[in-house]
Order: sequence, then structure tokens, then C-alpha cells
Amino acid sequence: MATDKAYKVLAQQQDISNKKAKDLIDRGLVYVEDKKVKIARAQLHTETIFRIEYPADIEILYQDDDILAINKPAQIDSYDIQDSIDGAVLLHRLDRDTSGVLLLGKNEDFVERAIKEFKARRVEKHYVAWIEGVLYEKVEINEPIFTVKKGKAFSLIDPLRGKPAHSIVKPEELQGKKSKVSIEITTGRTHQIRVHLAHIGHPVVGDEQYGSRTQAKRVLLHSSKMKIFDYEFNAREPKEIAQYK
Repeated sequence: MATDKAYKVLAQQQDISNKKAKDLIDRGLVYVEDKKVKIARAQLHTETIFRIEYPADIEILYQDDDILAINKPAQIDSYDIQDSIDGAVLLHRLDRDTSGVLLLGKNEDFVERAIKEFKARRVEKHYVAWIEGVLYEKVEINEPIFTVKKGKAFSLIDPLRGKPAHSIVKPEELQGKKSKVSIEITTGRTHQIRVHLAHIGHPVVGDEQYGSRTQAKRVLLHSSKMKIFDYEFNAREPKEIAQYK
């Protein structure tokens, strides 16, 4: 049976350009049966049947003249959202696979004030996640994080080069050998929650980059609540987290 690069087979099957097909694979949206296609240039049979799972529509949680809060779907880049909204500026970012509350500023004065709040650690940031293993009690993690930004960003615990990072993890629910946890972070390092949880032996389910051995359609991490100034925003959990089994 003939083979070709995955993105070329997908492009022909979907009648789209090679560039668009490669982008779909790189964004983690393409599956063969229940397995995600991870390498766009991987050799696959030309008769392979693909399934594309497009992200959910973007839900606006709240907006006024200063701020826009959205419930970001997984598998969409934060900067793509910023670029799609005229005049809006990201106040922070979520990883592509992380869903939930994402905040954007709508004018220069508010953006400047909001960024000061983030830097002063006065913004409350709450998450939920499913993790590997059983967590029985609250854990507070104070481990410095250093980020390597060459190519695909990767972070690690590094006492010498790392910046301070603080996470508070509480168990909420058990499903077999997996735990649902709530997390509050007072700092915002790249991949902070994922690195801290992996460091204590409980990587986020689906987070193969940091050691998860459980296949999932995405990293099961969700930004559930944020507070800044007098605002409070809550984002409902997507079904893959709310109904995880």
C-alpha cells in the first residue's frame, strides 16, 4: 500500500492546501481513530482515514469599555485570539491546550494598570486539572522555574537560574488512580502548573511533554476563575474535564 507524508494525505483527503493541513496537525486537531496525529511529516498509508476535531466557539464571559473576558477553548493559541479582536491586548496568556478564563484589555490606560496588578501578584488565578496518581492532601509548592525558549518552550525546576514560582494544590475528586485538583498560583511562570505537578510526581493527564503516560485529547488543565480589581470571572469546565472518567 502506498504511503506519503501525513499532511499531504490529509490535504488530499480534505481538499485543502498542504500548508493548512500541516497547521491542523501542528495544532493537535487531527486524529486517526482515537490517536492524535503528532508529526505532520510522518509516513502514513494514503488510504488513512482522518478525523478533525475543531475547537469550540469562543464564549465571551464579560466585556465593558476596559476589559474583555473570554472562555478560551483548548487548542487555540492565545495570540490568535488577540489578533482576531480589534484593539484588544492580552493581559496574560494560556497555553494552547489550556482552556478557561483569558483576559484582554481594551484601552491603553487599563492595560497599563492591569499589567501592574499582575506584576504585583494581586491577581487571583484559579485552575482545575486531572492529574496522574492519587493526591490525598493539600500541597504547597515553592520551586523556582527556568524556561528554555529555544524552539518549543520547555520549563524545569532550577534553583540556580529559575524564578520564584508558587502553586497551591488541593484534592477535589478521585477517579481510580487519577485525581481532580484545584490549583491557585500566585506567580505566572511558563508552564508553571504543569512543571510543579510533574515535579511532585503528578503530571497533568494528557501532558506528555511533562511525563503523563495517559493519552487524552488535550492537557486536562482549565483556568476556572480569575479576579482582578473589582472583577471576578468564572469559566465553566468543558465536558472532558467535568465528565472525566
